[in-house]
Amino acid sequence: MGNKLLLLPLPPLVHAYSGESTVRYLPGYQGPLPFELETGYIGVGEAEESQFFYYFIKSERTPAEDPLLIWLTGGPGCSSISAFLLENGPLAFNTESDSGNIPSLVSTTYSWSKVANIIYLDQPVGTGFSYSRNPLANIPSDTRSAKLVPEFVHKVKEEKNSNCFKCFFNVFVHRPFCGFVIVVG
Repeated sequence: MGNKLLLLPLPPLVHAYSGESTVRYLPGYQGPLPFELETGYIGVGEAEESQFFYYFIKSERTPAEDPLLIWLTGGPGCSSISAFLLENGPLAFNTESDSGNIPSLVSTTYSWSKVANIIYLDQPVGTGFSYSRNPLANIPSDTRSAKLVPEFVHKVKEEKNSNCFKCFFNVFVHRPFCGFVIVVG
């Protein structure tokens, strides 16, 4: 039997409004999540017409002292949920059991959230759950992303209160086609 990729529908788990929502349970995971997961939207651009969706995971070690990483999955057009579940997040699909139903999720031992706070950002607009009220803004553009992502970072810093993190926003991680790390600050 070959490998299958089943995309787990998450819209019922999050509220489609500006703001944030704490997620304590996910389909396929037995019991409450063993980490703090927040999802939400932050408006950016003119009149906040673009709504960036994010997954925020608090560090499992010492959130107030650990750095905050912002993960930008490349593509463009690939949701950051792929990194959350397939690369460096605190959960992964259990590939051992395939019942044909909702795939089961298991905790990972290699999650970057063991030592850092992480925001997985769906960008550019039109990727994952990020959207815009302006149809023209849904056309991917490096120039537009270069303007909106820093605005998102600034707004997160304001909303989360920069005192929450000792080393706030010192590393961006972006994997467009191959992979590199940009150290900021």
